[in-house]
Amino acid sequence: MGIHWPILKTLTLNPRQTFVTDDRRSWRGAELLIASMHIAAEIERTSESKQVGIMLPMSGAFPAVALGAWMLGRTIVPLNFLLRPGELQHVVNDCETDVIVTARPMIEHLDKPPKAKRTVFLEDINFKSMPDLRWPARPKPDDLAALIYTSGTSGLPKGVMLSHHNLRSNIRQFCQHIHLSKDDVMCGVIPPFHSFGLTVLTLAPLVVGFGLVCQPRFVPHRMVRLIRDEKPTIFVAIPSMYAAINRVKDGHERDMRSLRLVVSGGEPLPTSVADAFKQRFGKEICQGYGLSEMSPVTHFSTPEDGLAGTVGTALPDVTTRIVDIDRGVDLPVGGEGEIRLDGPNKMRGYFKMPEQTAAAFDERGHLRTGDIGRIDGKGRLAITGRLKEMMIVSGENVFPREIEEILERDPGVHACGVVGSPDDMRGEVPIAFVEMAEGFEFDESALRSLCREHLASHKVPRDIRVIDEMPRNPTGKVLRRELKQMLGATSSV
Repeated sequence: MGIHWPILKTLTLNPRQTFVTDDRRSWRGAELLIASMHIAAEIERTSESKQVGIMLPMSGAFPAVALGAWMLGRTIVPLNFLLRPGELQHVVNDCETDVIVTARPMIEHLDKPPKAKRTVFLEDINFKSMPDLRWPARPKPDDLAALIYTSGTSGLPKGVMLSHHNLRSNIRQFCQHIHLSKDDVMCGVIPPFHSFGLTVLTLAPLVVGFGLVCQPRFVPHRMVRLIRDEKPTIFVAIPSMYAAINRVKDGHERDMRSLRLVVSGGEPLPTSVADAFKQRFGKEICQGYGLSEMSPVTHFSTPEDGLAGTVGTALPDVTTRIVDIDRGVDLPVGGEGEIRLDGPNKMRGYFKMPEQTAAAFDERGHLRTGDIGRIDGKGRLAITGRLKEMMIVSGENVFPREIEEILERDPGVHACGVVGSPDDMRGEVPIAFVEMAEGFEFDESALRSLCREHLASHKVPRDIRVIDEMPRNPTGKVLRRELKQMLGATSSV
């Protein structure tokens, strides 16, 4: 059964309930149903391709369009409007869609909008009339539901193929793990072109039947006000958003009283950010872990897990292995190696990329994540590095994240990134880049002393360089490959 069937059931049984509140309006069950049927008719009239491009921000309009496409048996392709024009056009061309469903403000916002054979603007559809009723498509579980294009941290974005079974499984797993119910209200701004935004923020509330309060754009003080006024029970964001919320001048503990869960995902959460948020707002941030290739959530740290710095235990039916990066054997508890995953939420593969798909899985069919981590005696996973970013310093494996966590302890460091630089004597040496918080001066000697206090000598950065702003991808992750390109262009003063 398709991912849209439980959503259609929820909306049909609760036509008067408000399910989505965005910056423009609220959407009741009946309104989402009617809108999706109008959109289905327009897609059917204008498009012949299997894939349907959707370029919309976080809003009630996105699930309406997705439902319309799924009712026709199509595959949705959420388009990342934050990509560079060439990358975005590559996604449109690669996914083989002949239509983009969007809104005019989105097109006007872009310097160079992507081109497809046809563009459907939501403003041109008459949603006030009664749509023709239709029987929704009944896809097979393994039929393709969504193509999620990776954010392109290395090379052009590639399409992750997620089936209806993948999405339904991950929603079930996540809801069981954190005990989501119809009494919850979720709040967030992560866009649906991000797998986290699609599965957790957009689809899970509609499947379970609770409300979503969302915004199309992240503005820190508005987000704090939204949480205070709407009183959600769950807030979902990425670490850079929490860092910005910590700096909201009039933020107060009472603003967050309604929250039972504060969720962070997408990238590692600096301890300094988590500590500042707890001190300021009285709430523990719970970290999650996952990849687009896993639909995406695989681990989550509930408040009961009780160990900061981990991403918690595995979701139901997720298998986690830690594999030695040199010998390829499974490691015992506490061993550090590559994280490999399996479960019903595992992707079908990369779209039109058989070689990359084959390379993504090991001999047991488990996903090679490329992330380095370890599992403790209670099954809690800690992410310690990234395989491709590993440095070999004097014959020792060194991961950037370990050094970055120490630098982030300094209150003046707003963000940082560490990369390896070739060295004739040691093979590689770590070089750190830091972005200073407002009102703080860069002090290399103090940062170096902090590293010497907490790190082995070969892990201490040879050079610590200040830059105005960290290069980031559209979802906020620091782009270490761009830092590598900056090695010869920055100085330590």
